[in-house]
Amino acid sequence: MDKIAKGITVNGRVQGVGFRWMTQMVAQQLHIVGKVENNSDGSVYIEAVGTPADMARFTAAVKASPTPSGKVTQYEEHLLDPIPAYDRFRVTG
Repeated sequence: MDKIAKGITVNGRVQGVGFRWMTQMVAQQLHIVGKVENNSDGSVYIEAVGTPADMARFTAAVKASPTPSGKVTQYEEHLLDPIPAYDRFRVTG
């Protein structure tokens, strides 16, 4: 099945609330591979690879904040080309 890759940046209450770890949990449930990391400006950056259907569910979960303590106030995404070769979803940085 074809896969797509997205680079996603979210702002809001996304650091110090378990956002990265819950994003990883959602990604694993949806068979998404990639990474999630904190940025020094308080935002969180995600690279995600998966089928279009799984990616739609994943991005919806990210927009809604995968953790009840978090709140996404700004969401930006772009397609990544070429598609990164991830073997699992990792919390980094």
